[in-house]
Amino acid sequence: MTTTKHILMVLTSHDQLGASGEKTGFWVEEFAAPYYLLADAGVAITLASPAGGQPPIDPKSELADFQTDATRRFAQDDALKSTLANTQKLSDIDISQFDGVFYPGGHGPLWDLTENSHSIKLIEDFNSAGKPIAAVCHATAALLFASENGQPLVQGKAITGFSNSEEDAVQLTDVVPFLLEDELIKRGADYQKVSDWSAYAVQDGNIITGQNPASSEAAAEKLLQAL
Repeated sequence: MTTTKHILMVLTSHDQLGASGEKTGFWVEEFAAPYYLLADAGVAITLASPAGGQPPIDPKSELADFQTDATRRFAQDDALKSTLANTQKLSDIDISQFDGVFYPGGHGPLWDLTENSHSIKLIEDFNSAGKPIAAVCHATAALLFASENGQPLVQGKAITGFSNSEEDAVQLTDVVPFLLEDELIKRGADYQKVSDWSAYAVQDGNIITGQNPASSEAAAEKLLQAL
């Protein structure tokens, strides 16, 4: 008899795209694709965010160009929408109840998950326990300030995340608070990427990262295997 695995999924609570006057949040595909891949495999998923409650959806991710089978399924899934509207507060999470964590991206995490003390402690505790930590796209920023033995957690590790050229392609280089690729390299990560918008996920020990929205399912697949 196998026991059910429990995953924590951490979403952003941030909805302002810098000083642009536009909205941001989490990217639907990066939430829906991993959620369904894990849930369909029998994994129990708890949703959390810094503020609790409804995390903001990046309105661009709901545009027709960015729809996938997973996002279309989510659009019809009232039960999941209801669960999403009631995420737990990150500060209330007890990591001992979980076997791993997944961070969906979107631009929001750059502002609120990068330096969130609860998120950083959670990542460090998961890492100390040897539990898998997965992040995709901009959510790799949640790893930037986590440490291991006094060194940056990403130091010397193969890591990916939204690339400088992808940020340039969406014309947000001057809007984001920092360029993720640059910051990862600055902290000693062995930053890896493939051509823009191609699916790419990499695992180094218990750290799993995906480059962009198309990589979210591949990252979730690696997380599932790690469980």
